Amino acid sequence: MNEHGLLGLAQTGAEGWRTVFTQTSYLVAAALFVLSLKWLSAPTTARRGVWAGEVGMVLAIAGTLLLPELVAFHWIVVAILVGTVIGIPIAVLMPMTAVPQRTALSHSFGGLAVGLVGTAKYYLWLAEDPERLTHFTTAVIGFEVLLGFLTFTGSLVAFGKLQELLPTRPIIYRGQNYVNLGLLAAAVAIAVVLAIDPSRTALFPAFVVLSLLFGLLLVLPIGGADMPTVISLLNSYAGLSAAAMGFVLDNKLLIIAGALDGSSGFILSIIMCRAMNRSFTNVLFGAFGQATPRRAGEAEERTVRSAAPEEAAQILAAASSVVIVPGYGMAVAQAQHKVRELFDQLTRRGVDVKFGIHPVAGRMPGHMNVLLAEADIPYDRLLEMDEVNPELPHTDVALVIGANDVTNPAARTDRGSPIFGMPIIDVDKARTVMVIKRSMSSGFAGIDNELYYMERTLMLFGDARAFVGSVVKEMASEGG
Repeated sequence: MNEHGLLGLAQTGAEGWRTVFTQTSYLVAAALFVLSLKWLSAPTTARRGVWAGEVGMVLAIAGTLLLPELVAFHWIVVAILVGTVIGIPIAVLMPMTAVPQRTALSHSFGGLAVGLVGTAKYYLWLAEDPERLTHFTTAVIGFEVLLGFLTFTGSLVAFGKLQELLPTRPIIYRGQNYVNLGLLAAAVAIAVVLAIDPSRTALFPAFVVLSLLFGLLLVLPIGGADMPTVISLLNSYAGLSAAAMGFVLDNKLLIIAGALDGSSGFILSIIMCRAMNRSFTNVLFGAFGQATPRRAGEAEERTVRSAAPEEAAQILAAASSVVIVPGYGMAVAQAQHKVRELFDQLTRRGVDVKFGIHPVAGRMPGHMNVLLAEADIPYDRLLEMDEVNPELPHTDVALVIGANDVTNPAARTDRGSPIFGMPIIDVDKARTVMVIKRSMSSGFAGIDNELYYMERTLMLFGDARAFVGSVVKEMASEGG
């Protein structure tokens, strides 16, 4: 055997080992992703789930970098540097209270990446290897690009609404649903034409523009109360587009990870819709949360009772049971650590304190759980809506902190209300209700809350962190 034969055998052996390592790392990573989802479903194993996901992702990246067909790494290094420069400030500078916005931004970047990869593959293969653009492959690229780009613009709109850069109310106009459905139909029609004849390149830019526009117009008419479901749904779109990218790139791990992400996001969206007693079509096209202006003179006719921190502290100290219902107001004020101090003060006095968590409280699934866990609130004190509601008629004080729409009794009683039928936390059934709120303005859904005008309700006007801090200070001074 000559020296070229030995070199070729050595190269083949090296490539073989790299292929074996890549396939093995993919297999292990896929198993870790499945385990991660399983462990993340329970608080006691959630930390282990995060670690499993992170290790799985490192293995997936390492295996991909060792693929034999990869011969030039400079663009990969550039992409990693750009991603690092963008990602680190987002992770470091955005507070935990802005997790929903950060999630929306992550989805937008993921959707953009998937859309760009699909676009690049279409033009690359068309120029260098047109045989690879079969009907099936082109159809999958169309699916990938459509979902990727609509996720990009839809997530950006969701970020703008959550960050209140855009109006949080639904932005609607006459015939909006017909326009949206028309855009989607036009995009699908172009994708079908391209799948039949991939050489019709003039249609591809129009397809991209329609996909971007559809994502934009899809989320604009959705109101604030539906934003947690929208975030979950966009997560599902991002996962499905990544799975489609896996088919295009012939990457089995990408197919598995994308399918896991897409299916879990879809299931979560269904659970949240059920929690709100609403359908998918109602969420996507119902313009839920449209502001209902008060009738003339109504504001003057209705009165509310308010209390100072001193009175609130006395009422809480005299109670034997308290249910705290947190919402986005607590997140905005970053009051979770003061709430922990209040929890300590009350439990030290022998008060039974529990937290009622609505499935859509805050701006994304699990938002309140994350914030309360950050403040080291014992997880066994956090009760889901179905668990805490039977206890509220026997509860001395229900303390609502910035949770507007999920405590509105109109959801049970007012058939004309846009939230009628949505399950709520029944704080109005407690013996005394106290609501910490900056003003009497409507909640994120844009509707008034009947709870504030009840005889048993005391409004505690002010910033949540400052007000809870004052209550804690009063209780500490009284308790000695």
